[in-house]
Parts: sequence; C-alpha cells; structure tokens
Amino acid sequence: MGLLDRRPAYYGVMITATVVAFFGGWGVLVVARNSWAALAVAPLMGMMFAQLGFIGHDAGHNQVFGSRRRNRMLGLAVGNVLTGLSFGWWVPKHNAHHAHPNEIGRDPDIGGGAAMAGSDAPGGRSIGSWLARWQAPLFFPLMLLRSSGMHALGIKRLVRRRDRASAVEASLILLHAALYLTVLLLVLSPLRAVAFIAVQQAVFSLYLGISFAPNHKAMPIIESGTTAGFARRQVVTARNIRGGWFTTFMLGGLNRQIEHHLFPSMPRPNLRRVQGLVREFCIATDLGYSEEGFVESFRQIVRHLSDAEAAARRRPD
Repeated sequence: MGLLDRRPAYYGVMITATVVAFFGGWGVLVVARNSWAALAVAPLMGMMFAQLGFIGHDAGHNQVFGSRRRNRMLGLAVGNVLTGLSFGWWVPKHNAHHAHPNEIGRDPDIGGGAAMAGSDAPGGRSIGSWLARWQAPLFFPLMLLRSSGMHALGIKRLVRRRDRASAVEASLILLHAALYLTVLLLVLSPLRAVAFIAVQQAVFSLYLGISFAPNHKAMPIIESGTTAGFARRQVVTARNIRGGWFTTFMLGGLNRQIEHHLFPSMPRPNLRRVQGLVREFCIATDLGYSEEGFVESFRQIVRHLSDAEAAARRRPD
C-alpha cells in the first residue's frame, strides 16, 4: 500500500508552517515590547517548542527523509538549535524505549518513574519512597519540570562523551541559549525575562507531558527477561487516544501509539490509513487494542497512580 513511503509534500508544508509560526511568535514578542502583556506570548512559544519537538520525534524515527543524515540534520535544527534539547541524547534513549516498552530495567522511560521509585527503599525514608507515597497528587505538578530534566540529561550526556559529535551538539545548544537569552533581554527587563522563561518552559513541559503520558502510563508492565514476541510487546503496552485531525495535530500523531510502535518509521500521516488494518489484526489475534478518550486515559493513569500510592503507604516502615 506504500504506507512506509516518505511523504515529502506533507512534511514540507507542516515543517514550513511550524517554523513560520515559531518565528512569528518571537515577532509578536518584539512588537509587544517590554510590558507584562508580552508574557501572553510565553504560552504560545511553549506550545511551539512542543510542536517542534514532534517534528524532531519524526526525524528521530527517519520518517521525514529517506536519508538518515538528512533526518539527523533536521533533528539537530529543531532540537538543539530551536528548542535547546540534545537530539543525539534523545534518539538512543527513545530507541531503547521502543525496543523494550514498559519493561522494567530496560525502558528508560519507566526506569526512574515515581510508580517504581521507593519499592526497595528501607524504612521509607528516601526521596523515592516519599514520591511513591504521593505520586498521584504530584503527577501533574512534576510535569512542569519535564523540559528542565530533558535539558539537564542531554547536557550531562554531552559532557560525559566529549567526542566530535557531542562538541557539535553542544555548540548548537549554546547557539540556542545565546539567541534565546539575547532576544529576551533585548526586549524585556530581567524580571520579565525570567517570568517569560518560567511560563514558556512550564507550558512546554506540560504540553510534552500530557502528550506522552497517555501512550504507556497505567498500561501493563513487562518484567525484565520476559519472553514476548514483537507484536505482543508493542501492542499490550500502548494506548491509543480517540479523536480526529485536531487530536492528531495537538498530540503530534502520538494518539495512534499502537500503530506507531508497530511501524516506527511510518510517516505520521500514514498512521491513520493503517489503523483499521492494525485494529483488525490485533483483535483477530487476541492481542487486544486499547483505545480511550483523552480524558478517560488520564482517569486511568491517576487511578493507577493512586493504587500504587496506596500500596506504598501500606508498606511497613
């Protein structure tokens, strides 16, 4: 059916529109000048950072171009330069998640999660144990720190590796920081600039969090070393989000998570076309097919965290 073929026209229009909107947002900030009203631009820029992140995600899966080199160049441009996140750190981390979704000890996305933290902490005195006991109410507040954590982990990897590729990435991140801070400090007072950064990064973090969380949170956990076929491993750990084109746009195509995990290099717009085939296959082979509304997915997540929290509180000190 040609569903693994590249979609240059789609990505050409989508990337151009996203980049134009990104720079348009900075233009609005300049026009607003040094006023508290300029802070209204911060949430918009937080959302634009996330939309650029979705493009970086597609580039990391080689969905955009047929050449890995060109996908990497796109990832470095939207990741390191425009958003300040290390593309070279994120790609191997995300590939490990795809290879072992929700598998204890092998999926980096759950290795340090609050639901897993503190399970072996004697006496319940560690920070991990405390987080485990309060993970449900802290779930959304901790999302606000997501981008900060990603920035820190990316920089830590670059410092540790110290090779040519890391030097290039570090230079691009420094370029981002210089441009980002220069624009803000030229337009805004230091106090307003700090307020802008706080709001923009918080919205960026929250947007990423609510886009990624429904995909695998509160889905079955695979014990380390469990033998499972590729299809079963990918399908039973993933959850789709119902919705039309607006949901797909807002979630960067991640709403079709099952299809994406089965065909990670399939271009984003083709996931809709393969969904019917995948659903029929999963039901016919008793793999199951989890698909929920956006709100219901978070109800399941919070319920799961509350149950884990209750279990942590019952654990003897």
